[in-house]
Amino acid sequence: MEHHSGDEGHVPSAGVLDQPDYGSAHLHRSRGRSRRKRLRVIACTALGAVLVGGGGLAYAWSHLNGNLKGTDIDAALGSNRPHAGHDGAMNILLLGSDSRAGTHGRYGRGVTGARSDTAMVLHIDKSHRTASVVSIPRDTMVDRPPCAKPSGGTAPGEHQSMFNAAYQAGGPACTVKTVEKMSGVRMDHYLEVDFQGFEKFVDELGGVDITTHRAIKDTSSHLSLSAGRHTLKGEQALALVRTRHGVGDGSDLGRIQLQQTFIKALIHRCESIGVVTNPARAYELADTATRTVSADTGLASADKLLGLAKDLKGISPDHMNMITLPVRYDTQDPGRVLPLTQASHQVWQALHDDRPIPKTATDNSVAARTDSPVSADT
Repeated sequence: MEHHSGDEGHVPSAGVLDQPDYGSAHLHRSRGRSRRKRLRVIACTALGAVLVGGGGLAYAWSHLNGNLKGTDIDAALGSNRPHAGHDGAMNILLLGSDSRAGTHGRYGRGVTGARSDTAMVLHIDKSHRTASVVSIPRDTMVDRPPCAKPSGGTAPGEHQSMFNAAYQAGGPACTVKTVEKMSGVRMDHYLEVDFQGFEKFVDELGGVDITTHRAIKDTSSHLSLSAGRHTLKGEQALALVRTRHGVGDGSDLGRIQLQQTFIKALIHRCESIGVVTNPARAYELADTATRTVSADTGLASADKLLGLAKDLKGISPDHMNMITLPVRYDTQDPGRVLPLTQASHQVWQALHDDRPIPKTATDNSVAARTDSPVSADT
């Protein structure tokens, strides 16, 4: 999550008040627990992002809905898009934006606007038991299509533009359009988190456990970790997922490995904190999570996110295949990367066909040459 110009009232608990009287205390508790569990799962799966129930139920749902921000990407993109699938599989574009708004220079000065410095395509297979995650390096050179600007007018298309500039040109809808153009795969939804939201969410979880296999020091992200086990709170966690100069060859590729490892650790943390039996804690997490994310209008409500939670609850980190889009260094600019045409086609075709990504697709990618210095504690 880094700009290329410089590094980057309490309410009662859910399921307790305002439910119908089913005439059975056991059934009452069982349904409350079931709802809280479904909500917890989504809170941890989409980048960490989204929710748990609240109560007095009517007020709480309204409150959580009011936290969510939605963008109508279907209206912004029109009908000239890849066909939507109808077999139950789903593609969600996960974005981490580098907006510095309200940070008072904590993540770098002289940086305006926002870019999608973290982009991952989450593909959920039609059985909803496994998932594939494809990270797109922010420095990937792509042909960006013309995009409608949120403020009006059109941003013209650009040949060989940095991928993360699409967000700056036309917001999340433009990033979705760019991904669809380069992949031929329709994005059913998107979820986005920014710097401050990410930091608050990790703090609300009480930190995330990781192990470093060697010391990491990056003066740009202000991360300094010795080798060994660490519980990272929000500020350190953000520094980790922004770090690039302290790992690998200093490019975005090493940082992507840190991000993928951190997501797995984040999911494990969510599974271990016991919000199912602590509804007040669950609501606090939900409130923070729904303030943290933005989404398309198809997901920007508590009820719709509940439905997604049901789809995702059976997918553990062990059933997530995480890769980086196969790329090579740009000979014209070693700081940029270009997709490997045939290998990238294999990746996108696998998602389109709802098949596992072939292991051989990343064999010749420069991203496969970097070993992650961090592992997730489970």
